[in-house]
Amino acid sequence: MKPINAGALLAVSALLAACGQQDEHAASAVANRPEMPAAMGNRAMPAEAAKTASGIGTVTAIDKTAGTITLDHGPIAEAGWPAMTMAFKAQPALLDKVKTGDQVTFALKLEGGSGEVTAIDRQ
Repeated sequence: MKPINAGALLAVSALLAACGQQDEHAASAVANRPEMPAAMGNRAMPAEAAKTASGIGTVTAIDKTAGTITLDHGPIAEAGWPAMTMAFKAQPALLDKVKTGDQVTFALKLEGGSGEVTAIDRQ
């Protein structure tokens, strides 16, 4: 066998030891990092603008207690919805503007697969 150079052995040992360790500053930075990158200055990201849509339909039910209006509407392209009948949340003042059987145009605020009527007018 050939003798092992002590300097080479020491260098290899140091490299192997370094491979299994993280820099303590890097580990601390990862553990304590804020949700936003430092370049953002920890400012909150602006909320995504609410998606809106509009449609035409017929009022089939109004439930003032629940704050909903049911509309039999045509396709709503902005939401990717086919024609259907569905209930929407609506402010009481909007519910007072229409009655069952009215043909209406309406605006929606879309959120999480559903919508809230934000405007409604009889045709």
